[in-house]
Amino acid sequence: MATDTVSDAGNVSADEPRYVGDEAELDDIVAENDVVLADFYADWCGPCQMLEPVVENLAADTEAAVAKVDVDANQQLATAYGVRGVPTLVLFAGGEQVEEVVGLQSEDELRSLIEAYAE
Repeated sequence: MATDTVSDAGNVSADEPRYVGDEAELDDIVAENDVVLADFYADWCGPCQMLEPVVENLAADTEAAVAKVDVDANQQLATAYGVRGVPTLVLFAGGEQVEEVVGLQSEDELRSLIEAYAE
């Protein structure tokens, strides 16, 4: 499992997903980036595992910052966003939640969703 490392606060939009430990950390990522895709997942979830390479590609190839939230380790955060099933992907733009999709999505669908809010 990946570990979260301290990164430059001004350059949060990395080429790989950031693992979020709590609501304050997610709030910081949302505040510091124009577009953020939050992936609420669970290690035991098959569709979540299938979505992992898609999310990694989106982090590397789009303007969106990608946050990963383990719902088992962050139950309060998942509850705060009304996550009832995994994977759930929440898109933020301009600091506000603008989209939510549940279930396995194609890379093209997610890329289009991100691009609709980028710029």
